[in-house]
Amino acid sequence: MFKTVVGHSNDPDSLSAVEEVIQQCANSLAGDIPKAGILFSAIDFEHPLILQQIYQAFPGIELIGGTTDGEISSVLEFQQDSITLMLFCSDEVEIHAGVGRKVSSDPIAVTKQAVEQAQAKSTATPSLCLTHPESLTISGVSILNGLKLALGQNVPIFGGLAGDQSRYQNTYQFFQTEVLSDSVPILLFSGTILFSHGVASGWNPIGQTSQVTKVDKNILYEIDGKPALDFYHHYLGLLPPSMEYPLAVFERDGDKFYIRAPIAYNQQSGSITFFADIPDKAIIQIAEAGYEDILAASKASFMNALDNYPGAEPSAVLFFSCVARRQILGTRAKEEYQNTKLCWANHLPGCGFYSYGEIAPIDRISQTQFHNETFVTLILGTR
Repeated sequence: MFKTVVGHSNDPDSLSAVEEVIQQCANSLAGDIPKAGILFSAIDFEHPLILQQIYQAFPGIELIGGTTDGEISSVLEFQQDSITLMLFCSDEVEIHAGVGRKVSSDPIAVTKQAVEQAQAKSTATPSLCLTHPESLTISGVSILNGLKLALGQNVPIFGGLAGDQSRYQNTYQFFQTEVLSDSVPILLFSGTILFSHGVASGWNPIGQTSQVTKVDKNILYEIDGKPALDFYHHYLGLLPPSMEYPLAVFERDGDKFYIRAPIAYNQQSGSITFFADIPDKAIIQIAEAGYEDILAASKASFMNALDNYPGAEPSAVLFFSCVARRQILGTRAKEEYQNTKLCWANHLPGCGFYSYGEIAPIDRISQTQFHNETFVTLILGTR
């Protein structure tokens, strides 16, 4: 048995919201006892109160989560200023939580602590990892590299970085009843869990391929030996680099790519700062997308996950989409989830959020990658 339930409330009062969420979950549980959960919350709620209420209602639950830039569920679909909770019940899947604190001080050691804490509760080999880590104090790529090192290459990692409604000041992560910052909470799934995923952005590479020739983590100085700004001016004229025109960064020796979105530029040095690290010598292309391309990607992501699901009866779906997609889509952001709902006739408990960077393998055979401006679908079940 693997059962998931979802609660979602947009009540602005923290106590009323969490009571509504707990009641919705309790009704759907129908007496079953959840063993783990994941909470996505807007930044302005009283998070300690919410976590205490959840823990009181479901004692001993392995709970993680964090703050967001928009929430998604099968209950209220797309919302802002809301909280949504997904709970997991199973007698055949083990789910254990761990957390690493002060990750900016030493991401390799801290992510290892999170993994070791979760693994210490189980003797089974983990099948997949969910995470909702810090986004502002350290590079998401550094956190992902630490988790990959601790988990090994055979454990895929899924999730998104915590948000704070585009204020870029402070995000929070949740672990049991604790509200943390600069942290990496994780859930490890092991046992008979079945899963599949889909990744799509909607952005299409255009123009000539080029090579990164000078970069310092997320600050790109030169492309093909020339200032990075010259590369953008070649395609955009006088328009500045923007998230509407990210870079497609190709994996080594392949045609698969992930997206990097620019956030700032320096006219004097000709450099461009991106939301995440770009590898030295990487092959890149500028990319473009229309509204319909972006919206079609959410459907493509869901259908890819659904088509690859190894069982017949999925039990839950998680979504991780990017704040840049929400900002570009504006009032049409709600269509991202609605597009996925049209693809599956039966009710499928769903939960997700808009993040500051998405985490998932590009496809079934690739290593886990860090993404910008991308829609990730993760389907879970046991049958």
